[in-house]
Amino acid sequence: MLQQTRVEQGRDYWQRFLRRFPSVEALAAASEDEVLRLWQGLGYYSRARNLHAAARQVVALGHFPDTVEGLRALPGVGDYTAAAVASMAFGVPAAAVDGNVYRVLSRHYGISTAINTTEGHRLFAALAAELLPPRQAGTFNQALMDFGATLCTPRTPRCTECPVAETCVALREGRVEELPVKLVRHTTQVRRIKYIFIRCSGYVAIHRRADDDIWRGLWEPYVAEDDGKKTAETAASGTSDPVSGLLSSSVLLAHDVRHVLTHRVILADLYLADTAERPSLPSDYLWVPESSLDDYAKSRLVERLLALVPKV
Repeated sequence: MLQQTRVEQGRDYWQRFLRRFPSVEALAAASEDEVLRLWQGLGYYSRARNLHAAARQVVALGHFPDTVEGLRALPGVGDYTAAAVASMAFGVPAAAVDGNVYRVLSRHYGISTAINTTEGHRLFAALAAELLPPRQAGTFNQALMDFGATLCTPRTPRCTECPVAETCVALREGRVEELPVKLVRHTTQVRRIKYIFIRCSGYVAIHRRADDDIWRGLWEPYVAEDDGKKTAETAASGTSDPVSGLLSSSVLLAHDVRHVLTHRVILADLYLADTAERPSLPSDYLWVPESSLDDYAKSRLVERLLALVPKV
C-alpha cells in the first residue's frame, strides 16, 4: 500500500484491509471485486490485483516463501520488496534498496550515476550489499531507510544533525541538492474522456474497464468518447457511438475535470441523461440499481464525478 503512497493516506486503508482479511487465506478466498472495492481511492490498482494473486499463490504453495528467490516469484514483488521482507522477517542477508537508500548512498559517496538506469541499479545494489552486516541485515536495512526518511530527506535535509556529516561527500562539495540524479524519460500525455451517466427508472448503466487499459477491472458510467481508446461498440463495429444522440439532450455536469496519473493527465466531462427507456448499449454494460453503486469498485476520478450527480 505504501508504494507511491504516503503513510498518512495508506494507514486507514491498511487497517480496514486487515480487519476484512485477517489472514492470507481470507484474502485468497475473496473476489477481485471485493479487494478492489477496499482499495478504492488508493490508486495504482495493479498493486491490489498483485496482492490478491500473491495471496492465492501463497495458499496454493502451503507456506509463505522465506527466501529472496521465493518472494521474488510472487506477483508484484520486485527486488526491493523481496530483499526487505527476507531480511526483516527471516534474517536473510539481503540488501533492500529503496528511494531513501538510493538518496543516502548517492549523497554520502557523491555518486552521480542516475539511479533509474541499469548501471545505477547495479552500482547501488552492489554498494548496499557491500555495506550490509550479514547478521544484522534487517536492522541495517530499516535503519538506512529510516535515516533517509527522517534526516537525509529529498528537500531540506537535516545535515546539521547528521551523524555522518563529516564523511558526506555531497555535503563537503555542496552537492546535496543535486543528488541523487534521476533521468527524466517521459512526457506527460493528455487524454480526454467523455462520460454519460445514463439513468432510467432508478437504474444506471455501468461497465467494467478492459484488461488492456488504465483502471483495469474497475467500473464506470457509459463512455461516449475516449481519445485514448476506442469504445467497445466502436471497436467492434466501426460505427458511431450508439447513444451519441443522448448528448444533445443531456445535461453537462462537469467539464475538463482534471485527474493526474503518473505519466498522463485525464480531462473528463460528465453528462447526465435521464431517460424513460433504456437505450441499446454494448453487451459489456450492466443496468444496476443506482442505490447499489457503492458496491462497485471505481477509480478516484469516477468517484469524484459521481459525487456531482444530483440524487433523485
